[in-house]
Amino acid sequence: MPRPRMMYYTDARHPLVYMYEPPMRKEEFEATIDELAGTPIEAVMFCLGDGRTMMHDTTAGELWGSNVDKWAHLIFRRAHQNVQQLIDEGTDPLRVVCERAHAKGMFLYPTLLVQLPSGVRGGPGYDIRSSNFRLDSPHLEIGASGDVDPSFPGLHCADFKHQEVRDERFSIIEEVLTNYPVDGFELHLNFWPYYFHPGETETGTKTMTDWIGRVYRAVKRSGPDRELVVTIPADIDAALSRGLDLREWLRQGIVDVLVGQPLQRPELMDPNAAFLTYDKANLEHLRRLVEAASGTGCRVHASVNGTVDSDRLGNAPIEMIRAAACNYWVQGVDGMYVNWFGSWPYQSDFYEKLRELPHPDIMAPKDKHYHVPTATGADPEGTLASQLPASLEVGAPVQIELTISDDLPRWYQAGRVHEVLMRVRVTSATELDRLNFKLNGMDLPSSLMRQINRMYAMSAPRYRMFGQWYVFRLDKARWPVKGSNTLEVTLLKRDPDVIPTAVVRDVELETRYLMGKNFHRGFVDLDLGPYEFGSK
Repeated sequence: MPRPRMMYYTDARHPLVYMYEPPMRKEEFEATIDELAGTPIEAVMFCLGDGRTMMHDTTAGELWGSNVDKWAHLIFRRAHQNVQQLIDEGTDPLRVVCERAHAKGMFLYPTLLVQLPSGVRGGPGYDIRSSNFRLDSPHLEIGASGDVDPSFPGLHCADFKHQEVRDERFSIIEEVLTNYPVDGFELHLNFWPYYFHPGETETGTKTMTDWIGRVYRAVKRSGPDRELVVTIPADIDAALSRGLDLREWLRQGIVDVLVGQPLQRPELMDPNAAFLTYDKANLEHLRRLVEAASGTGCRVHASVNGTVDSDRLGNAPIEMIRAAACNYWVQGVDGMYVNWFGSWPYQSDFYEKLRELPHPDIMAPKDKHYHVPTATGADPEGTLASQLPASLEVGAPVQIELTISDDLPRWYQAGRVHEVLMRVRVTSATELDRLNFKLNGMDLPSSLMRQINRMYAMSAPRYRMFGQWYVFRLDKARWPVKGSNTLEVTLLKRDPDVIPTAVVRDVELETRYLMGKNFHRGFVDLDLGPYEFGSK
């Protein structure tokens, strides 16, 4: 069968069983496929449920909510009502989406969230979605030994050193492969990537490799054209630290597609730092993964996420999608894994972004908006960002790396470059502070800069964030280069009467293009009087 380049992950919950009032009709369940019909998406990656409990007619696993008598979470109850009702009337939800995907010319790969923590029976929230197997088996958890730091995020995750854990996961996979007309299977190993006791990861690595091999062989026995897709941290070393030996999987040939994501952060857009380490080696994670897979027959897909979660933007506009996607394509990936279900219900801008995504050559001379990941509403301290926020001390330069894919000299020769903007926000800065900015070692003079004072704002689109914006309209001599660029910010003089530390919080770069040589940028760009338009 053809090997899909464009895959779309839907968690099947937030845009589906959570949304529709019970009882759901078959055509409402089919909508999760119909919404992608006619787009470049070739394969739908359909999540089976919470990972601990399922949303299809299973005997190997446990149905979502089957062990709950009284519901503390009404939306989780709605999900159970919708799934149970469909099964009771003989309409298996998983079979519905398989058949509908095939009817609309798409492949269907079920997705298993391999790992989630569990808790105690009767607990609120997350525990409602847990299975009896997990609730009744605390002795199978990573923290069962009693010598694990209580703050360890994987404390209540299932420990894969136990045969019972591996067999329970495998039985669910094997049942789906046997009973449903799927085109492959996805193991999502990056959702909660803790599989072994912190002191036993090295010995656990072979155990996990053997289990992946077992799943791979089951996939191929069920159909030689079926594929095993595994979603993992793109950083090979970070993956190995969790017991996931990607190089060995590739050597043994037990994976068909590796989907590279930032470690345990698949939901936020990251066009740069997601696949880079900013140490002396400046190693590119995604490129290393591509190189490792070269010649093995395994394809590498980049995960394109659409959530920005800044004070100004919830979801990324098309300019940000282009920037991220082009950065990924230039790494040599084989395809894209799109994770935009949070944009549901899908509007025209969703389809506009999706249309261009497979075509880096089409996106090349179009507007792009690059950004360096920073603190967000969900992560106000920036603990998930690798470079920002960055504190400024007088006389101590701060360097931020920014990767772009634009070949500006080429498009300048074609007369297509309109302008290039560098935008930096410094919080807790005042109008009396003095800063110096350099891009790739060249000073950015004040003659190119517009300063915007946003020390205070009464309102904001999402949440309030204050600071001074320094916006540079870069001349040709100071344009960024294709590849890695270094912005250096130095605080030369600090307002002596303030206590807070000045912080570089946002770094953005925009490349703006014309449709053709000497073309306009729209009606307001024409700057013509009424007579030029034929008025009297």
